Amino acid sequence: MVTVIGVRFKKAGKIYYFSPNDIDIQKGNKVIVETVRGIEFGECVIGIKEIKEDDIVSPLKCVIRKATDADAEKDAENKRKETEAYAVCLDKIHKHELDMKLIDVEYTFDNNKVIFYFTADGRVDFRELVKDLAAVFRTRIELRQIGVRDEAKMIGGLGPCGRPMCCSTFLGEFAPVSIKMAKEQNLSLNPTKISGICGRLMCCLNYEQDTYEKIRKTLPTLGSIVDTPYGRAEVIGNSVVKEAVKIKIKLNGSDEEIVEVKIEDLTLISGSYEDTVVVADIKLELVGNEEDSYIIKELFKDN
Repeated sequence: MVTVIGVRFKKAGKIYYFSPNDIDIQKGNKVIVETVRGIEFGECVIGIKEIKEDDIVSPLKCVIRKATDADAEKDAENKRKETEAYAVCLDKIHKHELDMKLIDVEYTFDNNKVIFYFTADGRVDFRELVKDLAAVFRTRIELRQIGVRDEAKMIGGLGPCGRPMCCSTFLGEFAPVSIKMAKEQNLSLNPTKISGICGRLMCCLNYEQDTYEKIRKTLPTLGSIVDTPYGRAEVIGNSVVKEAVKIKIKLNGSDEEIVEVKIEDLTLISGSYEDTVVVADIKLELVGNEEDSYIIKELFKDN
């Protein structure tokens, strides 16, 4: 077992493990740590604990010290410098007429490097831009191209649900999301319904996926014959959310009626269970609106 603390450098950023180095560090303390990028200022979000050696990325870096008031002031000063650097870089991009969108600027704590994050449709020749920036800031310059999901995380905003976006508030890392999840949750394959601000599938599709998969394994498909407390009947509808199916049956010799039955109260006689969705079946549904089909096909790409 290895003794570590968890440190985060940005709000909703990834948590990295560091050795406390025999320093009494509590959750919420600001710390100065050594990273591959140099000396950094971060916040302890996971107090001292022991984890398996297999769960860490070697070599484990150490905490240098608890942050002082002077360190906090320097970090705040870096934030102000980042705003100025953003404006300078934006001006230089326009000057060189580069097809790129500047997203964010970050100073390392020791001012040893300035990192400029940008998005672009393809490769960008920014060699002259780097020379100009190095002449202005007189330090190491790094331009890092990021994806649309990282762009949304940095900028923030409101999601389709009306709440602040998950990625910019509490998601430390992006989890894989697939179009298959949307289909298994019986969601419309309308791009405007299942896409986030970034244009990719919404992260929240992944939150309840395990529950949907578990329930679908016990949910009869449409047309299946089941035994119920009302007798043998055909399944004409089902609901994962309610964990129930609708059946068509005659009650007391009357006309056929629609009754909802919980899945624990029925037994499958013939037919099959919903189980997992076959991706090939989803593709068949894309025939129709050409524009929507194109966007949906884009969503099939890795997120």
